[in-house]
Amino acid sequence: MLLDTFGRQAVDLRVSLTDRCDLRCTYCMPEQGMTWLAKPTLLTDEEVVRLVRIAVTLLGVREVRFTGGEPLLRPGLVGILTACARLQPRPELSLTTNGIGLARTAAALRGAGLDRVNVSLDTLDPRTFQRLSRRDRHHDVLAGLTAARAAGLSPIKVNTVLMRGINDHEAPDLLAWCLERGYELRFIEQMPLDPQHGWDRSTMVTAAEILDRLSTRFTVTPEPAGRRGSAPAERWIVDGGPARVGVIASVTQPFCRACDRTRLTADGQVRNCLFATGETDLRTALREGGDDPRTDARIAELWRAAMWGKKAGGGIGDPDFHQPERPMSAIGG
Repeated sequence: MLLDTFGRQAVDLRVSLTDRCDLRCTYCMPEQGMTWLAKPTLLTDEEVVRLVRIAVTLLGVREVRFTGGEPLLRPGLVGILTACARLQPRPELSLTTNGIGLARTAAALRGAGLDRVNVSLDTLDPRTFQRLSRRDRHHDVLAGLTAARAAGLSPIKVNTVLMRGINDHEAPDLLAWCLERGYELRFIEQMPLDPQHGWDRSTMVTAAEILDRLSTRFTVTPEPAGRRGSAPAERWIVDGGPARVGVIASVTQPFCRACDRTRLTADGQVRNCLFATGETDLRTALREGGDDPRTDARIAELWRAAMWGKKAGGGIGDPDFHQPERPMSAIGG
């Protein structure tokens, strides 16, 4: 198992397949000037599958979420999903995406074994979308959501980051829109993971503010205690139920005590926390060990050691907190 000194077990693996993206969201990337990971450093499709297999069969991982950057830009995604869906025990397979490519790929992804999908959508206004993402692709995201539902991916979760003075007034409209279509909306506090290191806590829309905005149109009450488990989102019952809305308060109400995640970057580095400042290199061990049957066991030991050293929390707000050098786009959500 992947245990740490605080008794937490990592059973949820986040796998970044690329650091590239076809949007340039203001809270995630600069408009230009990004330095991408060099292709030779990236894990091959076969290496991704092998590391996932080690995690599932040797380390107790039960859920695998593919992220980016934008994972739909990975040419071999369908093959990776197909191979991972054949693992025993079979992990739950999910994807976090900006949704732009879903209209053309959702059916194939579902056929390959994808179970569910999270789609980023910060606004219902195409002009605001262009302002936030620096791309005119709002219609593609909406079409992707429709295609995901038609393909049978379930649940479909919509991830929204509110920006003060830009889209924070849309919170009730976004919730109404998602409820009407059967999507599960989750608001996420903006985190200090931008490459510019320009995050300012005072400009972040907090979980409390999000709930205040929702309360102008809906009655939201917290779910009964004990139902959250290790989920990052605290869920709220909308108008008496059964509908729910989630709020991920990573900054103002960290949920580190129940964290069950381990992360693998596109270049084969294990990160035991989203805000970790250190990494463990699995790619080198994988490539140097080749097909030697002892290599998988060696990698499993490296992975266990990496997770054993996990800190109690991410440390946002601590006097000695330092933002990771890698931005979110290169870590994987």
